[in-house]
Amino acid sequence: MLNATIAETVAAALAENPRAMTMQLAQKLRIPEAEIVRHLPGTQSCELDLARWDELLHAFEPLEKVHVICTNGAVTLEANGEFGNFSAWGEFFNVQTASLDMHIRPKNISAAFAVEKPSHMDGVNTLSIQFFDIAGASAFKVFLTMGGNTANPKRIAEFNSIRSEFAMKV
Repeated sequence: MLNATIAETVAAALAENPRAMTMQLAQKLRIPEAEIVRHLPGTQSCELDLARWDELLHAFEPLEKVHVICTNGAVTLEANGEFGNFSAWGEFFNVQTASLDMHIRPKNISAAFAVEKPSHMDGVNTLSIQFFDIAGASAFKVFLTMGGNTANPKRIAEFNSIRSEFAMKV
């Protein structure tokens, strides 16, 4: 599909159901989830500069508790925790705090986006930074808010700061 066609297809699907999960849209439309997110309408998605992935992950440390979701074809794991205690070992970039223990393979990450979109659960906007693998599947997502309540001004400012600081320069 051409980018314009993908954008039109995504816009039409979201017009029908603005709360649709991007993962489920990807399966339904047979388009990699990264492309769904890349083509979200309006300002819902901003591609981030993946060349700065290390700095981006360090930008999560002052956020304190966030909601992290890791998904593969068989399992979705959700954790609430804090980023920090970063290290590198071999191919891994590690996040090892009392609440998060992640071992990320940066070479397998191909895209990252700041996403502001209605929650599939209740329609309240979520704020997240989402990472995708080389196949366009979700690697992990860091939610600053999960819906349920409107984001507080501090969280909105933190999200906007990350989005503007790491936005791809055109």
